[in-house]
Amino acid sequence: MKIHTLIAVLLPALIAGNVPAVTCSDCHALELTGQDLSPWDGDTGQWESIADAHLSADDPTRLTGEPGVGAILNGPTGRTGHLLSKQHFGDVSAHIEFMVAKDSNSGVYFMGRYEVQIFDSWQKESPYPGIECGGIYERWDESRTPKGFEGRSPRVNASRAPGQWQSFDVVFRAPRFDAVGRKVANARFEKIVHNGVVVHEDVEVTGPTRAGVFDDEKPLGPLMLQGDHGPVAYRNIRLAPAGANPFFAFDNAVVDEQHPTARAQAETLRELGYAGISVGLDRYPSLSDLLDELDQRNLRLFTVYAGVNIDSGQEPYGSALRNAIETLSGRNTIVWLFMQSREHKPSSAAGDERAVAILRELADLATRHNVRIALYPHHAFWLERIEDAIRVADKVDRPNVGVTFNLCHWLRVSPNTSAKMLLTQAMPRLFAVSINGADSDGRDWNTLIQTLDKGTFDMTAFLKTLVDTGYTGPIGLQGYGIGGDARDNLTRSMQAWQKHSRVLYGDISSFGLPKR
Repeated sequence: MKIHTLIAVLLPALIAGNVPAVTCSDCHALELTGQDLSPWDGDTGQWESIADAHLSADDPTRLTGEPGVGAILNGPTGRTGHLLSKQHFGDVSAHIEFMVAKDSNSGVYFMGRYEVQIFDSWQKESPYPGIECGGIYERWDESRTPKGFEGRSPRVNASRAPGQWQSFDVVFRAPRFDAVGRKVANARFEKIVHNGVVVHEDVEVTGPTRAGVFDDEKPLGPLMLQGDHGPVAYRNIRLAPAGANPFFAFDNAVVDEQHPTARAQAETLRELGYAGISVGLDRYPSLSDLLDELDQRNLRLFTVYAGVNIDSGQEPYGSALRNAIETLSGRNTIVWLFMQSREHKPSSAAGDERAVAILRELADLATRHNVRIALYPHHAFWLERIEDAIRVADKVDRPNVGVTFNLCHWLRVSPNTSAKMLLTQAMPRLFAVSINGADSDGRDWNTLIQTLDKGTFDMTAFLKTLVDTGYTGPIGLQGYGIGGDARDNLTRSMQAWQKHSRVLYGDISSFGLPKR
């Protein structure tokens, strides 16, 4: 049985017949660049309102502003203080337009702490990861060598020439904290789109990046525009609630006689509002064609499902898995690993030593390609329970190795164990969650895996539990063995998702009441 995972959209899509989403970019947008500088806190320095900006006719390293309103410029020299929004935010979807002069530099700091770099990267090589326009800037520690770390370069250089307006579209998730203030989930850039090109997906930030205005981490913070690194102009800065977690479909929920190809599958998922797909490596041994179809539709390959054999004397995995990790380089995709053994019984810790050695080897390979590994608990396999996955991942002790919570396997193996307790134990290593309609007292796959609109299991309450434990990652739709028409199943499941997922939208009060 196969179970796969995820992909992201900027805001929940609406399709015919669905329950309308509570959040949308046009009914909750907060405009930060309008008639004046009133949305910004404290001393705004030399920032000024303008109608438009251009490169200086005498000096391409300077910007000049046209009198009027609608945009802002950081003064005649480009060396003034930072702007911090009066309002503080957690999860946001942001649209930001900006212009830099030749060789200029700025940055947008979410929560005043986590920077998306703005830089004149037009036709330039990168001196270090994260300095590029659209990069996630590096963190800094004077005691380390090198001092800068965790900078992430954009997948591609999408920069325009200096003096042209450019855009970012960003979905950002704030860090999460438990009742005593312990951080249980890192801040995360769910997606960054630069000039219409996806440059980052699902990148965690373990702490504030360099030059943030705060060194600590909190649930809320202001948006900050860097003003002292060179001439920069901004316009059309709009913030809205980030919406529900990304919702993707397993390939076993998509593939049928009407959807045999990657193109047909991608087109259907896009039309119905899914963020992407999870596939089995055996179904797609070469991922390039699938990635092309997904990229054309702004969809994401969230996970690739593959197996590992931990028995002594056996090849643990083949070249297909190594090749897949290389193909996925830079995408931060999750490799979903189920683990099997004939020597060791399900959940036996006797297999841990061999499993840990294999996983560390794979983790090192995955790290070189910005790929993550999530252990996939599976009924009757050696790695059977999420408790087993947590135990093994803790022993592996690599930041890119985490775990998955699979609803149907939890209900099959240990339904009497508290989901909240297991999810709390899994944080912050919980990389993915899979769901489906199910009967709470089901005992076989026919009752434990149904379309999301069916079953007696309280899905809304389960999603509320995810919120309470701090999970902000992707959620995948399991479809193993359901049968019938895939499009009909996906449509009804999406309609149910739009209803259930309202509990994931978070506090939207800071963005005002809906306009419609």
